Amino acid sequence: MSHLAAAFALPTAPGSFVGRAGLLAALRAELARPSAVVLLTGEPGVGKTRLVAEVLDTSPVPVVVAHCDDLREPQPLGPLIDGLRLTGPLVDGPPLDADAERARLLRAMAGLLRGRAPLVVALEDLQMADPATVELVEHLVAYPVEGLTVLITTRPSGWQPPAGVRQLHVSAMTRDEVGSLAGALLERHDAAAEPPGRFVTHLYERTAGIPFLIEEVVRSLVTDGDVDRIRQHPEVLADVAVPALLRDVLLARLRHLGEHTQEILGAAAVVGQAADPRPLAAILGSDDRTVAAALSQAVDAGLLHERDGRLWFRHTLARQVVHELVPPVTRGMLHLRTARMLEEQQPRPVARLAHHYRLAGSAADHVRNAEAAADLATAQGDDATAARFLLGTTGYPALPRPVRVRLAVKLGRSAIESVAQSDAIPVLRRLLADRRLPPGARGELGLSLGRMLRQQGEARAGYEEIERAVPYLRQHARRARALAVLSAPDTVVGRHLTEHQRLCTEAAEAAALSGDPAATLAVLIARLSLSLETGDPGALPAIAAALAGETFAGYPRERARACINWAQGALHTGQVTAAAELTATGRRLVDDADYERLRPVVELTELGLDLAADRRTDLTARLLHFLARPYRLPQAMADARLYLARLRFREGDTEVAEAGMREVIAEATRVGAVWPLVPARTALAELLLTTGSHAEGRAEAQAAVDLAEGKGLRTWGAEAARLLVT
Repeated sequence: MSHLAAAFALPTAPGSFVGRAGLLAALRAELARPSAVVLLTGEPGVGKTRLVAEVLDTSPVPVVVAHCDDLREPQPLGPLIDGLRLTGPLVDGPPLDADAERARLLRAMAGLLRGRAPLVVALEDLQMADPATVELVEHLVAYPVEGLTVLITTRPSGWQPPAGVRQLHVSAMTRDEVGSLAGALLERHDAAAEPPGRFVTHLYERTAGIPFLIEEVVRSLVTDGDVDRIRQHPEVLADVAVPALLRDVLLARLRHLGEHTQEILGAAAVVGQAADPRPLAAILGSDDRTVAAALSQAVDAGLLHERDGRLWFRHTLARQVVHELVPPVTRGMLHLRTARMLEEQQPRPVARLAHHYRLAGSAADHVRNAEAAADLATAQGDDATAARFLLGTTGYPALPRPVRVRLAVKLGRSAIESVAQSDAIPVLRRLLADRRLPPGARGELGLSLGRMLRQQGEARAGYEEIERAVPYLRQHARRARALAVLSAPDTVVGRHLTEHQRLCTEAAEAAALSGDPAATLAVLIARLSLSLETGDPGALPAIAAALAGETFAGYPRERARACINWAQGALHTGQVTAAAELTATGRRLVDDADYERLRPVVELTELGLDLAADRRTDLTARLLHFLARPYRLPQAMADARLYLARLRFREGDTEVAEAGMREVIAEATRVGAVWPLVPARTALAELLLTTGSHAEGRAEAQAAVDLAEGKGLRTWGAEAARLLVT
């Protein structure tokens, strides 16, 4: 055993560890690396937590285990903060301020962990973590903390870990491992020895090699006295599907308990993963002693186990099954009683209240608490969590229109900066289709929807949505920002330079009326970007003056965004040196401010610069890694695919390059994105002319020239025009 105290919340490691010797050795080797960050992935019940317990049981340094939970009250880094509090007061290292900016919070936590090193942090169930906890993992990969090791478990999800994270997949057990585990379990229960081969084969096939299911099945066989019968006739297991199998074994386990104990265990499944006697007694109108005795019986039956001085369901799957076995009417009543009990707590646990009221069928109470939880998350900079709560309120058609509009406006603003955009877009579209929508709300929702569509890569749809929203925007600052977005020429086809210039002038007028410095900066960035795209010789000097003066004083993130926007404009017009200098400045500013939302834009611009300079070392791998994480910057995927296709062409893989270019052209044409449509047609023209398809190559080059001239931006078509005369 390690020297860890119970307060460190180390996962339990019951019995001897069976099988997976190779995986265990590989995990130990990875964790031995300096400042290692290791990710264990696998399906529920496959044994990730058990593997963590085994490897950390002999840890020579302290361990903190942070359990992520989607019912946790909104608080950035909440799981890790709670885990650290079990080890002592949070007084060493930088202060933790939950209301601070995200970057400051990440640096503060990294400093705190540095002060606690050497240390192992185990993050369990990262798929349920708040966005700040996920960002902390990425921060610790980018800026390693000496003496800190991070071990993460997660189910398969959309999150793509950074390149520095070492990944190990926990697969289901092999047939031989199933036999070893079954034998160890039978021996532990004094149920004789080695199981026969046919039994092992059927057990393996029916449990899919999932250790949790194997343990539950064997435990039930022992409890029911069916071991000998199943050994002789193992084929009876073959008729039971895996989900039903788990349900059946738990049902059999419950039948050995009294009716009152079953009711208490069902109530525990309603309340949450932990089973605490006092709240259960209050909900059921029973006394603490009776409830404690019932929970003790559940422990003896293997349904609950002790961890951190509390009783817990042995697995989330077990709790879910027990929860579903409670009759629906009773289940709803228990959720309502749980919510009424939680109402007495201060501060009100609004996230849990929203959960219980939703499952109790109390729509008004669910909406009230979900909105409060979303407001709390928004105040803490956690837009993704806010969007998740708000999305949960959209399924009530009977809500009064003012309430639906208010919730939708909040959803629009929170979903813009989160991964919830694809879920929020249809909600906003449905509301905007209502002709009775108030004008102010129409403007706000339309702007939010347009920005989301643009970020999802739907250039034309997003642009047109913002166009429709502008007349309804009442606040001058919001109107200025919307017009600034529309003034960018590298968005859609079918809009001439003169129109973008007109919109930029209107944006400047609205910003002046607003008196909002941030709106004024947004317009300045748009105006100088427009100048760059037109090839205005005064653009770069004006940019240098803006960056050298006090223009961006107190606005470091706007300064960073300006540098990257201008770098992209310079790259579009072939001003590679200026683009490289602006990108380098932007990279420093992004790093200094830990501006994670802008980091993928920096990476994309750097990829474009390396391609322009023909720096091919590791470029393919970097592009593939960028493309493997589309959720970070969906609208940039076409640009990255074009970079990859152009690189393939340079490397001589003409067939793959041509297919990639045509794919980008088709997608850009579909969404009406003028960029990268122009460079994609230009690249394809060069490839076709090089490979002897002169007529088609000239047609592609002419199409690129026509697009550029249609925008009034001949500089965009300069390379295509050159191809036409060679």
